[in-house]
Amino acid sequence: MAEEARYEELARQLSAIGVVKREMSRTLPSDCPAGSAGVLTLLGRHGDMRMSRLAELLAVDMSVTSRHVAHVAERGWIERLPDPADKRSRTLSLTPAGWAQLDELNACTTQLLADRLSDWTEDEVRQLIQLMARLRESFGDCRAGPRAHQTASVAADDDTTRTPA
Repeated sequence: MAEEARYEELARQLSAIGVVKREMSRTLPSDCPAGSAGVLTLLGRHGDMRMSRLAELLAVDMSVTSRHVAHVAERGWIERLPDPADKRSRTLSLTPAGWAQLDELNACTTQLLADRLSDWTEDEVRQLIQLMARLRESFGDCRAGPRAHQTASVAADDDTTRTPA
């Protein structure tokens, strides 16, 4: 019974993470809503990719992905390039402006976390990072690419890790 209560409390705490995510979304620039930030973040983390792969990583259907991609393309943050493996297809790639926007998103998120966790010790932040990475791995996080794993291990060793939006 004690074990069941522990997991019930964990479920409640994970549900409450929505509050943190909403607060992080409020820090985004007005011309870059959460869906656009997700596109930029995934392209920054995983590199160039087809829209079908992006839809998979975003866990939304192609029509939603297409709207997000159109939004970031209109702002010049990504470009659609011919896929070298199949010239009929297109790959999505961040432009220099897209990288700059991603840097701004990361700065906003990093500042919010620094402000909200200012009373946490370095060890507590490091422990949170490690435990969240372990939780994600336990669920087989398909979004965690090679760079994401590097980020988690680097975060345990230094404080210069870029925070995804």
